Amino acid sequence: MLRTLIAALALSAVAFVAPAGAAPKKSFEIAWTIYVGWMPWPYAAEAGIVKKWADKYGIEIKVTQINDYVESINQYTAGKFDGVTLTNMDALTIPAAGGVDTTAVIVGDFSNGNDGIVSKSAKDVKGLKDETINLVELSVSHYLLARALDTAGLSEKDIKVVNTSDADIVGAFKAPDVKTVVTWNPLLAEVKAEPGTTSLFDSSQIPGEIIDCLAVNTETLKDNPDFGKALVGIWYETMKAMEGEAGKPAREAMGKQSGTDLAGYDSQLAATKLFDKAADAVAFVESDTLVKTMELVRSFSFDHGLLGEGAKSKDAVGIGFAGGKTLGDAKNVKLRFDPTYMKMAADGKL
Repeated sequence: MLRTLIAALALSAVAFVAPAGAAPKKSFEIAWTIYVGWMPWPYAAEAGIVKKWADKYGIEIKVTQINDYVESINQYTAGKFDGVTLTNMDALTIPAAGGVDTTAVIVGDFSNGNDGIVSKSAKDVKGLKDETINLVELSVSHYLLARALDTAGLSEKDIKVVNTSDADIVGAFKAPDVKTVVTWNPLLAEVKAEPGTTSLFDSSQIPGEIIDCLAVNTETLKDNPDFGKALVGIWYETMKAMEGEAGKPAREAMGKQSGTDLAGYDSQLAATKLFDKAADAVAFVESDTLVKTMELVRSFSFDHGLLGEGAKSKDAVGIGFAGGKTLGDAKNVKLRFDPTYMKMAADGKL
């Protein structure tokens, strides 16, 4: 699953796209791509959970798989979908930077070891100095590398990055001249299994920074609150269906849908901080930690030219949080972390 942003492609595809029309309606569509934290969506559709909650509110919700992650976000940004699964960084740098007001209605999890740096040569992050590193450039892998280098007193000028697609990265790592890669599961598990490798750093060392969300068009959500209620109802019923021994069939189905088995899917879940309880997700979204994380993310994004050609500073795109807090231009808030609907689920008010 491609959790990435190729800036030149993405920004050219979405620049100056106006937000989708948001008249009240009865039919909605969300797009998803394969990743451990997003597999509950296709399972919920197949298990009838999506229909149950849509019927409750007199609406229709279609859950559609897109094979290419960037393409799914670009299509959402262009107004072809009402919502999409994506990371916090990509929400900022694609739809928000492209002018589409977007709300993270469900914060489902954060990577807690699912993203990592693996090397055949270096034994620690300091050993990466002067190394060539293969990764999906300008992606969450690139962000993870930058954070890792910072912990070791290094910066990107101390290394060389080679842009390598997720489809090619496992094969590339088998070549003798490729020494270090940064990637995510299930690809991460494959490169770690190569003989003579060392895991140097992973997302568990920057907990809460690579966040997986379901985001929707803000105006669509505002005009159709039942859409938001149905989405969180679907999510938390599916979370319950995954729990413990009784949840094995559901997790096995999710694993199969993502190309693995129950053991493989459970191992990926073990490297994921899943917010299976609404109250926990609300607490996370309302915390000052999220604001600090998005400060890091927007700084990285601006420094790498991901906020658009016209962005003169990291303040160009405003980010809104619970309690009226904002980062950046408060008159141009285009990304919102709104716990309203998750709080309804936590309070039993759906």
